[in-house]
Amino acid sequence: MRIETITSAQNPKIKNLLLLQEKSKARREQGLFVVEGRRELEHCLEAGFRVRTLFVCPELAGPTPEGVNLPGAKKKVDAPGRFTPSGDIPLLIEIPEALYRKVAYRESTEGIIAEVERRDIGLEDLELSEHPLVVVLESVEKPGNLGAVLRSADAARADAVVVCDPLTDLWNPNLIRASLGGIFTVPTVCTTSEEAIAWLRARGIRILTAQLQDSSWYYDTDMTGGTALVMGTESTGLTQIWRDAADAHIRIPMLGRLDSLNVSVSTAILLFEAVRQRHA
Repeated sequence: MRIETITSAQNPKIKNLLLLQEKSKARREQGLFVVEGRRELEHCLEAGFRVRTLFVCPELAGPTPEGVNLPGAKKKVDAPGRFTPSGDIPLLIEIPEALYRKVAYRESTEGIIAEVERRDIGLEDLELSEHPLVVVLESVEKPGNLGAVLRSADAARADAVVVCDPLTDLWNPNLIRASLGGIFTVPTVCTTSEEAIAWLRARGIRILTAQLQDSSWYYDTDMTGGTALVMGTESTGLTQIWRDAADAHIRIPMLGRLDSLNVSVSTAILLFEAVRQRHA
């Protein structure tokens, strides 16, 4: 492992770190994304992702083995304020606190930022349980919503999240932050609606679309077998291809004057109804 110290925001490695945080095109072209925070990086490493470069602020991460606690690696202190994690990390870059706060995406982090190699998977890579529970999101736009859905999917032990015709980048720092690392704990695939429908049908997974029109109460719908919960955007809902492909249409009671919930809230309600039915 190489160790460097960088103190200037004009350093090319710092500029590239910021570029990866801000531009999906850069993440795609370089095959890298950015993970910030100890908990998120722990989930990332546990999922088998490979860190290319680790940026550490000793003042925030801690100058001792107990204080540093770098995920996925043993530590030793070489001198006051300097430490070396052992493990498969090619490059460790130490940066001072003032510079770290300029490049950190979040205000309250543990002084750890990593550039990680992307690993995109497809539908055929998914390993499903006997009675799979899958979340399908069509044309999700806001990274925060997708991140929140991933947290619920993790809590409900969903088999996968399938994002159809996405309008956001799976490796967006906002998404990783909102998911609290759920992007690494729940297998997540991007594909087209047509491919997703064919894949679900080939595996006998029932397609339940969340919609207001021509629908039944969600708690009256059987979710004990293989189930795909299909959610659309808050503004326009699902497109016709999903409405036509559905085995059943379901809805959540809305007792107020508004006719929609945040997609992440709706997804959580439906996921835990499936959990309730399966553990009743």
